[in-house]
Amino acid sequence: MNHDNDITNQSGNRPFESILKTRMSRRHTLTRGAALSATGFLAALAGNKALMRGAVAAATAPASGAAASGGGTAIAQARRSSLFNFPAVPAAVSGGPEPAISSTYQYDVLIPWGTPIQPGGPEYTGDPNSRPTAAQQAEQVGLGHDGMWFFPIGRGNDHGMLAVNLEFGTNSHLLGKEAPTSPEDVLLSQHAHGVAVVEIKQINRKWQVVRSDKARRIHVNTPVTFSGPVANSPLLQTPFGNAPLGTVNNCANGYTPWGTYLTCEENFNGYFGASGSWTPTEAQARYGLSESGFGYGWHLFDPRFDLANSSYRNEENRFGWVVEIDPMNASQTPVKRTALGRVKHENAQLVVGSGGRAVVYMGDDERFDYCYKFVSRANWRSMIARGISPLDEGDLYVAKFNDDGTGEWILLDYDANPALQNSSELSSQEEVLTFTRVAGDAVGATPMDRPEWTTVAPDGSVYWALTNNSRREEPNAPNPLAPNPFGHILVTKDSNNQVGTTFTWDIFVLAKDTHSIEQSAFGSPDGLWADADGRLFIQTDGDQPIVNGVKLNDQMLVADPGSGEIRRIFAGVAGCEVTGVAVTPDRRTMFINLQHPGEGDPALTNFPAPTGSGLIPRDATVVITKKDGGIIGS
Repeated sequence: MNHDNDITNQSGNRPFESILKTRMSRRHTLTRGAALSATGFLAALAGNKALMRGAVAAATAPASGAAASGGGTAIAQARRSSLFNFPAVPAAVSGGPEPAISSTYQYDVLIPWGTPIQPGGPEYTGDPNSRPTAAQQAEQVGLGHDGMWFFPIGRGNDHGMLAVNLEFGTNSHLLGKEAPTSPEDVLLSQHAHGVAVVEIKQINRKWQVVRSDKARRIHVNTPVTFSGPVANSPLLQTPFGNAPLGTVNNCANGYTPWGTYLTCEENFNGYFGASGSWTPTEAQARYGLSESGFGYGWHLFDPRFDLANSSYRNEENRFGWVVEIDPMNASQTPVKRTALGRVKHENAQLVVGSGGRAVVYMGDDERFDYCYKFVSRANWRSMIARGISPLDEGDLYVAKFNDDGTGEWILLDYDANPALQNSSELSSQEEVLTFTRVAGDAVGATPMDRPEWTTVAPDGSVYWALTNNSRREEPNAPNPLAPNPFGHILVTKDSNNQVGTTFTWDIFVLAKDTHSIEQSAFGSPDGLWADADGRLFIQTDGDQPIVNGVKLNDQMLVADPGSGEIRRIFAGVAGCEVTGVAVTPDRRTMFINLQHPGEGDPALTNFPAPTGSGLIPRDATVVITKKDGGIIGS
């Protein structure tokens, strides 16, 4: 979701553009240590039950071509052949009301807004003269399809559970009016948010929803629980004493080697408002809480979201977390993992590092906010065997980038870091984790240009999408990113097989540098996913360039880090965002999402209905396959 609004980071920490100027003026190839062996990475996961059923095999299997090599940057490493040979989608067909895909690929549509999570349930098909009721929406796929993952059943290439984030839906799109006028309106909006877990199966070569005892909707009024260091803190308790409920603005995602889904709460602040007199605390202001929010108006009919209602003080602290869901058990209560910190989480990329420890990379999606990493206390298998979640005990770090292409992960531990103890706004580890942005300010983390998705390649390189920043200042010749309307992608490499506290970094690509290449031109990188062969899938959300007279729609491209080549494989519809990546274990089926097609305006597109149908456009999942049955991206 592209939010480029007011700046909440007033810390004065050295901005990234200052570091980047120094770096770009004498840019060189980073010298990296030996790359992470794909085989060794798999060995750390061997024997895991979830892996055996294929939950993570698709993302971590060894490359089918040459093995990962050591030394050199991800960009500069030479390969014997390209990782792909598909024809790029021409710019000429990349700006219309219908999707466009490479000529060697094909697509189908799955679970648009209003699809019942159980066949035969209430359905909404986009009729502009009606909307689902709140009760019906609680049984349907909602709006704002974003991050997702596929959890196989059996061999899994034609059957599994698809967990899909439902990030947001504007009042005009969902309600057909600019503001709610009743509690029913608010309840409908709340039920359109959250997560959908559906069972899907390929029948007669077409994926469809099937009846399931595992399927469920998780929304703003679903019971949830907390775990980790802040679980029992007064910071998560309200004077009214209401039990914690719900998850909202679920942006991107992660998944674990033990077979669970991680959904990330991003712009939660936009759902709160104030019906009366209210003055934000410094911490509330740091998270962008305001009297009107994003205009949803929930606070007018639901006191939980009214910042002026003292009975619900701290309700806002219950949002902004990474939430763990078991996609195979519909009775499991979603768990908010507080050890991972509270920010506007974009995604949570989990890999297994040295000693079998779980490592989670996370971006905080706002201009001038930070990059984070969590490392579990011990080997994830041993922790689970002892009844401890690997996401409940460990160390949280924030990134500081140096001019010379190195960086450090700064520990956010109140007892161990004097900078945290010296902060006038923090007095305990519970506050560090609840007000993690404030902690990042206190230790001098590097403000970045909207850190969004992050992904880890087979060689251990970590890619970060820095979407854009319209408020960047000090434009000059050696710094083409000031301002930065089109964004860039950063690549880092941690010491000690992901768990070290130092790293090296370089720029993978400046989006504006692609605009002269027809097949590669893009802007505003957002979604990222690296496959087992090292391909980097890039999805966009925001301003796109004009190529040969065509204003491109948001799109998905594939990059070969070895050669630096980037090629467009898919273009979305007018007004949409292309987001979310999931694959079957054999990587011959890929699921992506089109969010807010046409911004809800049927004059721009009727997707997924035919153009000219007059139906309201609906967010939906797109199923991509290669016509010859090959691996997606090849």
